Amino acid sequence: MGANHAHGHGHGTAVPASRRAVVATLAVLLPLAAATLAALVLLWPEGRPAAAPGQAGFERVGGTVTAVVLEPCGETPPGTPEPHPATCGKATIAVDHGGDVTLPLPSGPGSQRFAAGDDVVLLHNPDAEEGMPAYQLSDHDRSAPLLLLGAAFALAVIAFGRWRGLTALAGLAITFVLLLTFVIPGILAGEPPMLVAIVGSAAIMLSVLFLTHGFTLTTSMAVLGTLASLAVTGVLSYGVIGLAKLSGITDDNSFTLDMSMSIDTQGLLLASIMIGALGVLDDVTVTQSVTVSELAAANPSYGFRRLYRAGSRIGRAHIASVINTIVLAYAGASLPLLLLFSIGDQPLGEVLTTPVIAQEVARSVVGTLGLIAAVPITTALAALVTSRHAPPAPATGSPATGSPFGAAAQPATGSPRGSDSFGADSHVGTGSPRGSGYPFSQDGTGFPTGSVAPYRAEAAPPTAEESFFGDDARARQDADRPRSRRGRRRRARP
Repeated sequence: MGANHAHGHGHGTAVPASRRAVVATLAVLLPLAAATLAALVLLWPEGRPAAAPGQAGFERVGGTVTAVVLEPCGETPPGTPEPHPATCGKATIAVDHGGDVTLPLPSGPGSQRFAAGDDVVLLHNPDAEEGMPAYQLSDHDRSAPLLLLGAAFALAVIAFGRWRGLTALAGLAITFVLLLTFVIPGILAGEPPMLVAIVGSAAIMLSVLFLTHGFTLTTSMAVLGTLASLAVTGVLSYGVIGLAKLSGITDDNSFTLDMSMSIDTQGLLLASIMIGALGVLDDVTVTQSVTVSELAAANPSYGFRRLYRAGSRIGRAHIASVINTIVLAYAGASLPLLLLFSIGDQPLGEVLTTPVIAQEVARSVVGTLGLIAAVPITTALAALVTSRHAPPAPATGSPATGSPFGAAAQPATGSPRGSDSFGADSHVGTGSPRGSGYPFSQDGTGFPTGSVAPYRAEAAPPTAEESFFGDDARARQDADRPRSRRGRRRRARP
């Protein structure tokens, strides 16, 4: 089958990589990887950041509710909502490290309800003053349900993705490790949030994409496309934050960080936009790179322009769906806030210009523009390295070939259909529709001696159906060809 049927362990059929493309890719990737590694070492935080002052002296301990005694709720001040009857009373809790405590049930707005047998989290203050409770009932303990949910998630990914699913889980673990040990501690240590986000995003992308999808030219184009799109997203984010005068302080959490930790909240906003965009960018870039690679493998005669146009059509359909996904994701996260604005009966223009909504609008718009830029960039890079491997056009017929119809009737490795004149999926005379190929006769024509070869002066270009569906469309066309020698004679007669 030769060079036209090289298979890789990545996504589908791999197109043979030229030496020039490999050298050029390594010349770009290796310096980027070295710079990312050097920045990661220089910016790596030393030690753990100091705990916030408000949490000093408290430790979390586990316990189990053994009994709940409900009591009548007392009078509430005018204008405040009445508490739910299930939140008025006391609970007896068996503490994990020994002993039982009886604590009042939380009865404020939004308080949770507890019952006997619930696993709970307590806040313990060993330095509590005389007459003050040493324990406070804080929350439900969700460790067991979350572990069960995580196990179900991992099993589903491995069952469907197999080895690829296992590498995806390993990449997810690397992402969490870098976020928890580098990005968050680095920002808390006082490093510029934008620089930390850029280095962390590059480290996550380089390690996760190559680990998940393999060290191939297709993955390399996805990595380069993600890097370029991430740079576009960063520049746009910087411009939008300055243009809209966004401070990054929209809630109590960001206000506390700005007051107690002296963190650059604008840089934190920019870092959050870039890290959030990275999760969708790698999806788009990998899809585009693999799509162009598969198009090139199914249609070796396609040049750069045809590959770019076909890949861009698929990318436009993908982006049209992703845009709606991004907007709905941000709307779902801000749904309580939107309900609050709706109750306040404010005009739409005033709602959109509030700092909270304006910040979410900036996230959505900048993230979408980064995704739109990722499609042409990645498609062009993938088409550039795959279109260089297109084989030369098949030679026209010549009477001096020993075949009734010249060289075009002989098997040719440069045919767009594969390694023989009818493609790799149509074989006659082997006892199987997908046998090893035509038996060569003594005259070297590739057909049994004495038979009439079907006329095929020049390989027809792939149809639109073949361009999109590849081998499936060719298999259906091959099934319609006459399989017998008599059928070939009837087809060859004028």
